[in-house]
Amino acid sequence: MCYNADASPPIEPIDGGSNGHEDMTLTAADANEFAAFAASSSASKGPGVVILPDVRGLHHFYEELALRFAENGYDAVAIDYFGRTAGVGKRDDEFPYKEHVPLTTLEGVTADTAAAVAYLRRSDPRRSVFTLGFCFGGSNSWHQAAAGHGLAGAIGFYGNPRRPPLGPIERVEDYECPILALMGGDDPGIPNELVEEFRTALDVAGVENEVVIYSDAPHSFFDRQQEKFAAESADAWQRVLEFVADHG
Repeated sequence: MCYNADASPPIEPIDGGSNGHEDMTLTAADANEFAAFAASSSASKGPGVVILPDVRGLHHFYEELALRFAENGYDAVAIDYFGRTAGVGKRDDEFPYKEHVPLTTLEGVTADTAAAVAYLRRSDPRRSVFTLGFCFGGSNSWHQAAAGHGLAGAIGFYGNPRRPPLGPIERVEDYECPILALMGGDDPGIPNELVEEFRTALDVAGVENEVVIYSDAPHSFFDRQQEKFAAESADAWQRVLEFVADHG
């Protein structure tokens, strides 16, 4: 998994920025019910964000991240992946994710993402919506660019462009929105050569993109406990906010 059990997003809270939050159960088009966590802004800037977690599903790290988005003016919904196999629920540190991740499908993740997008657009069908994910969720986020959601952008932290059985790099011709990729340069599981291959594929397909490699940063560098990579985390968060502002 991407983070230690007690990890938190490396973003300072903003007092008064959030207008509240709630635990929810959303229903996908295939009738799957799954857990979600929604945070709303007290001064919304318009766009919304769907957060796609790592392999742990709806863990507190991603609830906190949703709150940080809301505090910065963007309503956000973090979703769980495992409604079809583990029922509706949040995932604590004891959740046996290794048993459930192989049972997920791209079709299922896409259907659940569509339900979260619809939730954010419930009052405004024209609202700009972004996806953002980490690791397993990073590649899932890029996949959503080809899923017909009408996204304004798809953001991924250290997603694998060739994660089997179908890598996001294989679908770039179908991408419908800009891509932001924030990658660790010292990530042996996703070598820099593969990241550059993804960048090239996006360029060739004519997809607007920003691919950033933090040269000495490892996988899952975006963690306030890793003080060594505080500068990389701060830069990555600023790029996320600018990407949403520029494309929303």
